[in-house]
Amino acid sequence: MLSGLRAWLWQDWIWFPPGLGWADLESRDGKVFGQSGDLWVTLPIALCFLIIRQVFEWKVATPLALLLGVREEVRVHASHNPLLESYFRSTTKHPNQSAVECLSKQAGCSERQVHRWFRRRRNQERPNKLKKFREASWRFTFYLLAFFAGLAAVIDKPWFYEKEEMWKDFPKMPLLPSQYWYYMIELGFYISLLFSVATDVKRKDFKEQIIHHMATIMLLSFSWLVNYIRAGTMIMLIHDASDYLLESAKMFNYAGWRKTCNYIFILFAMVFFITRLILFPFWIMHATMVYPLSLYPTFFGYYFFNGLLMVLQGLHVFWFGLILRMAIKFLPGNDIVEDERSDKDETDESEDEEEEKDGKTKNGPVQNGHSVLNNNHRKTD
Repeated sequence: MLSGLRAWLWQDWIWFPPGLGWADLESRDGKVFGQSGDLWVTLPIALCFLIIRQVFEWKVATPLALLLGVREEVRVHASHNPLLESYFRSTTKHPNQSAVECLSKQAGCSERQVHRWFRRRRNQERPNKLKKFREASWRFTFYLLAFFAGLAAVIDKPWFYEKEEMWKDFPKMPLLPSQYWYYMIELGFYISLLFSVATDVKRKDFKEQIIHHMATIMLLSFSWLVNYIRAGTMIMLIHDASDYLLESAKMFNYAGWRKTCNYIFILFAMVFFITRLILFPFWIMHATMVYPLSLYPTFFGYYFFNGLLMVLQGLHVFWFGLILRMAIKFLPGNDIVEDERSDKDETDESEDEEEEKDGKTKNGPVQNGHSVLNNNHRKTD
């Protein structure tokens, strides 16, 4: 049954224009084409990336962080409390007021102590700047090298200048060694990101990142199988053009180089807008959606490939919205551009200020940070 389903799924008419098919992608007469078995190479490459990353973060990123003044943040740990710990892990990290009142009675402590315990416990799970710096430096290194390697691989090719060349003689376009390694390395890297996503810093766009990684892997794998490789190399190059700028801005952000971070962020926003919102839809997607219609009738593979490109473009619009939010904060003269996707530490001071305000409105005047009717807390609470 599975073999029959596989045979039906990979029929020529599904993935190729009429009159063309998988037989046209058989290597012959000195011409080499990408094969499905080549994709298995990406798995050991992904494993190598995971190992290299650990060595890089330990031997390169950490010393660089210390050189730039990025240190492990000292945080006050929550005291040992099995009842609160169980509630934190099994129920919620953000209890509402009624839950706080109940936990306060069960644990034999004040509501303020419960609030503080949960605040400190949440802070314990938030990644510190050193971890963020190591992750950003690893991605910066890869994206920078990948961009210039990709540029070297395509800059002398005719389809870099004329988008019509992406489809000349499709699908009978022989594979070049530079294209092979460019694809395998990029695919291996994105697969490694899926493996490491559980331990990486979890940001607010976590789901969008997973969708992006999956769409990218599917897009590259599909374009490899049906020999959309020329278009695939251009898509990878456009994406790598701005990613290393964002990661370098993060690195300077964590190091406290505020002006440098802001300048790089502005450059990143400009490059992102040009590559992802102008070149990608009006050059790459035009070449994959409009130009082929003048050569072939539409087929399922045409819709599938361009559907994945539309998913990526939707993510580009979403991320550019985040970039604009950060830019708005920057333009009035903020000292630093914060990453809208990251959670910030909660401080005891900010909580105390809020409680003081609540005390003034609910319980009247306060004394030493506590209401008159509830002024028996120790300073160590």
